[in-house]
Amino acid sequence: MMKIKLLFLLTTILSFNCYSQISFENGYYIDNNNQKVNCLIKNLDWESNPTEFKYKLSENSELIKKTIKSVKEFAILNASKYVRSLVKIDRSSNKVDELDNDRRPTFQEEELFLKVLVEGKSTLYSYVDASLIRYFYSIEKSNIEQLVFKSYITPEYEVGINNRFRNQLWANLKCSDITKNRIEKLKYRKSDLVNFFVAHNSCNNQEYINFEKKKKRDLFNLNIRPRLNISSLESNYKNTNIKNELGFGFGIEAEFILPFNKNKWSLIIEPTYQSFIVEESTNGSLGNVIINYSSIEFHTGVRHYFFLSDNSKIFINASLIYDLNRNNSQIDSLEITTAYNMAFGLGYKYNDKYSIELRHQTPRHLLGNYSNWFADYKTLSVVFGYSLF
Repeated sequence: MMKIKLLFLLTTILSFNCYSQISFENGYYIDNNNQKVNCLIKNLDWESNPTEFKYKLSENSELIKKTIKSVKEFAILNASKYVRSLVKIDRSSNKVDELDNDRRPTFQEEELFLKVLVEGKSTLYSYVDASLIRYFYSIEKSNIEQLVFKSYITPEYEVGINNRFRNQLWANLKCSDITKNRIEKLKYRKSDLVNFFVAHNSCNNQEYINFEKKKKRDLFNLNIRPRLNISSLESNYKNTNIKNELGFGFGIEAEFILPFNKNKWSLIIEPTYQSFIVEESTNGSLGNVIINYSSIEFHTGVRHYFFLSDNSKIFINASLIYDLNRNNSQIDSLEITTAYNMAFGLGYKYNDKYSIELRHQTPRHLLGNYSNWFADYKTLSVVFGYSLF
């Protein structure tokens, strides 16, 4: 009955949040006729560069889709900006087993939405398509070109690197404050290139916008999580059937926020102490059963958030549990063994600080070493959380 209630509650919350989690933010787009349209754009915090986006002209208006064919530029204010450009891009793989023997890039012409990272006299762009990452640049109103970086196989069957992007920067973005030695140390990665383009614009006393500076996010949370456990155990040993035994537990959760999709996804690792110590009388002449079971549960899983407001969000999570019991954990004289099971949770978090979660665990088999006996242990927990940082 408890499982049915939990499933119903979860379904209700998900149905409600299918609408509430959609975030429309102030932005604009420029069409092929150079007309700028202010609107509310659905912010998906794209991990890969989009080819389309959805928007509304007002909160209550209909949803409209625009594609790369009809839009030259679009932006979400104080968040991100994309510009359409016909560019030459090298899509060579960086996977070792897919490298060729040519150090030269193989360009193909494509029309893409490029993401603006730094905008100024010198502008830096990025293009991401799954595992493919390429950076582009332009100077004032010049054409946008790719910064060249390519891995290849040398005649000695080693992995070689074509770092021609450094030569491009030295040849075209010289400045008194930027030395060749600094450029030679640049890595083909976003942080290095963003810092370089910021430095170049600053060196030339040019105004610029660093879109990445606005995106510093808290990507790690450490939470203390005491809990109230309602546990049951059913076994054919002495016909044991213990229901709704109240207990307490305590966990420390490390949460790693994934840096895409507006911080909606995270990975969680949570070691938790729990105990189930019961002496129960059984039917007939079987006598009492004594259960002494305590363990450290290692929860490893994934969490998804549904934002209700800036300070309020609902989350669901699923995790695999590896249960490491203490050496003296027993049901009478039967040894309890280490086991795996799953957990599913539904919770609410306020102000990124306080949380409460209802967590259901699937049955855990405690007597795995015995062919004649089984014991299924189940727990429903109310978990309280407080974020230390």
